[in-house]
Amino acid sequence: IKSEFFPNPFYPVTSETYGAYAITIVSVLIFAVGITGNIAIMCVVCHNYYMRSISNALLANLAIWDFALLLFCLPLVVFHELTNTWLLGQFTCKVVPYIEVASLGVTTFTLCALCIDRFRAATNVQMYYEMIENCTSTAAKLAVIWIGALLLALPELLIRQLVSENGDGGVDEPASERCLIRISTSLPDTLYVLGLTYEGARLWWCFGCYFCLPTLFTIGSSVATARRIRRAERGCARGNKKQIRLESQMNCTVVALAIVYGACVVPENVCNMVSAYMAAGVPQSTMALLHLLSQLLLFLRAAVTPVLLLCLCRPFGHACGIAAHSSATASDDNEHECTTELELSPFSTIRREMSNYTATGSHC
Repeated sequence: IKSEFFPNPFYPVTSETYGAYAITIVSVLIFAVGITGNIAIMCVVCHNYYMRSISNALLANLAIWDFALLLFCLPLVVFHELTNTWLLGQFTCKVVPYIEVASLGVTTFTLCALCIDRFRAATNVQMYYEMIENCTSTAAKLAVIWIGALLLALPELLIRQLVSENGDGGVDEPASERCLIRISTSLPDTLYVLGLTYEGARLWWCFGCYFCLPTLFTIGSSVATARRIRRAERGCARGNKKQIRLESQMNCTVVALAIVYGACVVPENVCNMVSAYMAAGVPQSTMALLHLLSQLLLFLRAAVTPVLLLCLCRPFGHACGIAAHSSATASDDNEHECTTELELSPFSTIRREMSNYTATGSHC
């Protein structure tokens, strides 16, 4: 009789049990760090008046998507790895890869938008801090990122199918479910042709759009921005030195985000290339391990990104402190220093005339 319940990966104890424990521990750590970090970034930007800039809106937008990716996809992927079963079946088999590919698009376009915004700031450091981005313009930029990423990932829904494979054991062993790239013949002709075209171009499309584009664009724009910053530093007044230093800090932060993203996306591209050109000569267990590694690194990138922002960007670190101090009736010198840094930081577009006002917001 076939078991009606999901198999227990932790009992009885076998050689695979230790792998199940390792996957569970790593996933729990990634989940805890990622959820906490992304909530912190969203809270800092939303609850701190001095942090509401276009750059911070882009970073908060990335945090929202990373939060959703970790919350919905990570448990489902881990559950499949432990039980060889897709919870909710065909639905999650299609939706999870779609969200993962869409997350690559959101990260790619966000990095490009950050690079453009940093170059714009470095072009005219003084005037940039007197410009305030209205909500309509910011929302339009975020909408372009989300709509573009979601539309480009839509073909992923056409090429996925859930396949059940019988186990090698007795009749009591449940079937193993695999989510394969296979186009259903029941699709309409137009969608079937679209799926075939996307499947044929998927390898180099993902490599070019989701790896080469953000990497090369970030390198090129960061070099150009660094040259602008050096040129501005030579000719700027003494009072603008802090602005220049913080601009350089933000430029380095964007480069760090791009490096982490590129390092975490490389295994996914290697897995795609191996599947396309060397699948016949590679054991299925090796392919499964490589695919698991690429997915865990994708989730790791979503967890590491907010940690980088909180560690490398002083305005984010000071934001929670300044929000806490703002509720007090008196302000000390340390609070005034933090407020000044936020006003002059590349994360803020608040006019300098407002520096005499106290920051508004709640605790992070």
